[in-house]
Amino acid sequence: MDDLIYASAASIAGAIRTGEVSAREAVDAHLSRIEDVNGALNAVVQLCAERAREAAEAADAAVARGDELGALHGVPITLKDSHDTEGVVTTGGTLGRKDYVPEADSTVAARLRAAGAILIGKTNTPELTLSGETDNLVYGRSNNPHHTERTPGGSSGGAAAIVAAGGSPLDMGSDTGGSIRLPSHFSGICGLKPTAGRVPRTGHIVPWGMGALDAWTTIGPMARYVEDLALALPIISGPDGIDPAVFPVPLRDHAAVELSGLRIAYYAEIDGYQQPTEDTRETLAAAVTALAEVVRSVEEDPPPPLSEYVDLWPRVGGGDGRAWVNRMLQRWGTEEVSPFLEKGFAEIEPTSTAEFTEALEAQDRFRSEMLGFIQDYDAIVAPVASMPAPEHGATYERENRSMFYTGPYNITGWPGAVVRCGTSADGLPIGVQILAHPWREDVALALAAALESALGGYQRPSL
Repeated sequence: MDDLIYASAASIAGAIRTGEVSAREAVDAHLSRIEDVNGALNAVVQLCAERAREAAEAADAAVARGDELGALHGVPITLKDSHDTEGVVTTGGTLGRKDYVPEADSTVAARLRAAGAILIGKTNTPELTLSGETDNLVYGRSNNPHHTERTPGGSSGGAAAIVAAGGSPLDMGSDTGGSIRLPSHFSGICGLKPTAGRVPRTGHIVPWGMGALDAWTTIGPMARYVEDLALALPIISGPDGIDPAVFPVPLRDHAAVELSGLRIAYYAEIDGYQQPTEDTRETLAAAVTALAEVVRSVEEDPPPPLSEYVDLWPRVGGGDGRAWVNRMLQRWGTEEVSPFLEKGFAEIEPTSTAEFTEALEAQDRFRSEMLGFIQDYDAIVAPVASMPAPEHGATYERENRSMFYTGPYNITGWPGAVVRCGTSADGLPIGVQILAHPWREDVALALAAALESALGGYQRPSL
């Protein structure tokens, strides 16, 4: 069974298409793995076993008939509990939705189903996806498969944990400040935050239409292998006629990227705000050395505007006193709020309208300055966090505030891929993030694939 549960989604789809493996076998293998590990992880919070098996039988019948098959035909997947799923409880981690059953799939869920994917379960997320640790009052805490006393991160922590543990080959995370990239790094898998405007947020707990914050939230794939990020991206991308911020920008093939012509900038520190551990520095150095063998140039050059982000995040994200968060809670009738969400509120002070509009102007200047910086490069390589997965509850300690590395690229809206490139002295995975120009997911994926090949990528946890 190990060959199946640790296979890529692409290879599972291929094996189902040729009849080497049945969809029912693939679904059963992953459901069995979830049963084995979920007691330790609390990553999967809703199982869809019966309907998944029925869908698998239908998928196998379609193969037998010679029907036209989608790119993910018969492949079992999980989905973060922030995505609406027709007929399956979808809480978004908030008590007001603890029994909420959507009548329709989110756009992303519907597109995956149309491509033949079979939903086997929903994965845990912090309340409204707004925390760096996956813990909520509905389902409780999720654990890291490499060390259960460590967090898998947030907000896509349940997704990262179960994918890393072999319970699912593919999940869909969301990223408002690092919520795809940080859990991918902490749990040792791959993740892609697409360009803002690439993937619709329709049917997601943090939806489109968030005003000044709208470009911050993106939806993207999480998997063990870079090839699966590339497989999933075209399926979920493009306008849906509902999310007004999504544009019909063509995707480019990462396999067609000429690595030898790329210019790379890298950095390890952010003007004294983050001091990476020695293991993190060594992993970044290994990534830089590996890329230097295949690209045109690699230069240490931290973007000067990065330090401004530390001030921008609370000014823009909290300048209204987090009234935007309160509106979401009120919409769903949530009265008791989780401690992690409360902690986020406690540190935010509302500002005047004049101060808030000044912050919006600063956000636009930041975006412009960052664009100016990257004109000299094709991509930026940096740590995902200053350290590997911390202990539960430690994410909000200042030295662990990993959004200092990821959050700037939510403001810019640029695409970013994460791939495991090393291991800490105590056996925890360490990833590296690759940021590219807007709409150049192909460059980020090509460089991630090169690092995966050179440095080994995903490794199975001991769980």
